[in-house]
Amino acid sequence: MKKSKRFVARALCLAGLAAFAALILLTALLPDGADTSWAFGSIWSLLPPVVAITLALITKEVYFSLFMGILTGGLLYAGGDLEVALNTILYNENGGLVQNIATLQNASILVFVVLLGSLVAMMNRAGGSAAFGRWASKHIKGKVGAQLAAVALGVLIFVDDGFNCMTVGSVVRPLTDRHGVSRAKLAYIIDATAAPVCIIAPISSWAAAVTYSVPADSGINGFSMFMRTIPYNLYALGTLLMMLLIITLGLDFGPMRIHEENAARGDLFTTPDRPYSDADDETPSERGGVIDLVLPVAVLIISCITGIVYTGGFFSGAGFIEAFANSNSAVGLVMGSLVTVIFTFFLYMWRGVISFREFMDAFPTGFRSMCAPMIILIMAWNLSGMTGLLGAAGYIHDVVAASAGAVRMVLPALIFLVAVFLAFSTGTSWGTFSILIPIVCGVFGPEEEMLVVSIAACLSGAVCGDHCSPISDTTIMASAGAHSNHVNHVTTQMPYAFTCAGVCAVGYLIAGVIGYFSNSAAAMAATPVTLLLLTAVIFLARNFSGGRKAGGAGR
Repeated sequence: MKKSKRFVARALCLAGLAAFAALILLTALLPDGADTSWAFGSIWSLLPPVVAITLALITKEVYFSLFMGILTGGLLYAGGDLEVALNTILYNENGGLVQNIATLQNASILVFVVLLGSLVAMMNRAGGSAAFGRWASKHIKGKVGAQLAAVALGVLIFVDDGFNCMTVGSVVRPLTDRHGVSRAKLAYIIDATAAPVCIIAPISSWAAAVTYSVPADSGINGFSMFMRTIPYNLYALGTLLMMLLIITLGLDFGPMRIHEENAARGDLFTTPDRPYSDADDETPSERGGVIDLVLPVAVLIISCITGIVYTGGFFSGAGFIEAFANSNSAVGLVMGSLVTVIFTFFLYMWRGVISFREFMDAFPTGFRSMCAPMIILIMAWNLSGMTGLLGAAGYIHDVVAASAGAVRMVLPALIFLVAVFLAFSTGTSWGTFSILIPIVCGVFGPEEEMLVVSIAACLSGAVCGDHCSPISDTTIMASAGAHSNHVNHVTTQMPYAFTCAGVCAVGYLIAGVIGYFSNSAAAMAATPVTLLLLTAVIFLARNFSGGRKAGGAGR
């Protein structure tokens, strides 16, 4: 067995070296220069994320896969020149590793992740999480109740997807562990109540991003357009329905079924590694109570919302909705988390649940627990930067714009599929709809219902691609929030996400046909049809997967 594994490892090394040498040779033989590079603005600009995603699924090693994708992008951009490639990867001002970390947005996200990790460590040491677990065991009965509690909390925290992922995971993880929910299933629930909820929540950082993606000269009110797209956002609505059906009916299929069967036997992870084991193994204080968890989380929610609207000028006279639209959510989250850490210090010192030294020790503990997701985040940003330098956005723009005029009737379905592919490849939903929404606004007039349907298809596809991409911020933080192996989360979630996406593509075909001929809200009939079709598909998947899962009876 060991010899066969060694043989496979050597074969992979040789194949990688051969591919690396071939790429250098190929790029060296073709014209140099960034903007005139043979790969710029072509289908080859999507090669780096394709390499990273393919290797991640094959090798199950996310760091290696991201690095190879980044290296591929750097070599393509530099025309095979290794020195230029390394400088591009590290220091390019538009996509380099150092530059990405130094931006206000990304640096704020990293600080927020560290502060939240430290806050979780504090709550664990104070015994708040353990006390909540004891309370929940008396009031929440069975596996289904534990999962529905996670869903409810995820829906309630609709302000920002990253905030959602980290907070929901820290609160409900002890509860779902107690009831035998696999970490992969918890990660799916967290992920499915993050972006899909934020994209249909009027008061969220996502609503602000969509509002400002609508061109100012289009004559369209961005926020009003966002509100009109909610009933047409088939993927977000379908994901929530699918998740509830899977939980309440005790259904699972694909790799998730294996994880849930193992969890029913006591193995929450399935694979040998135990991510964040240091944090999970913390010995909690016996003096802590439920208030030591609930109160910091409540302050965190309130202070983060306050921080977000503060950055949008709410306290300088701007309206609440306007403040959300103008906000910098990453900066607001850092402010809110810092306020919460300070509040938690005085709360725990006053109550005497942990010592001053234990509180201070929570900071390095929290930092260590978040190292893995931070490394993945930084590398994912770097990969996205390489893809941007190769002109992937321009390539997608040209492909969609060239075909839009000839296929107006099927444009919503086309936009949906293109958005899924682009968001999956680049790991960014905001970048995806900021590229595609101006194109859609140029195809349809402000009064056409097809404009609403097509923008909704763009948002829906962007969320779908973001939901299942291994290099998406939200996917990474959902893994971190659940303390799940990242590749396990990706591979178990993909069948669910792609099943919902396939049904939604059919739904947008229906909506496009109705909207094209009627130019009215009658196209909204596609929404209940899509949800009914999705329900039928889920029951069909249950029959093919052999009925109820092993852990279903433990409700």
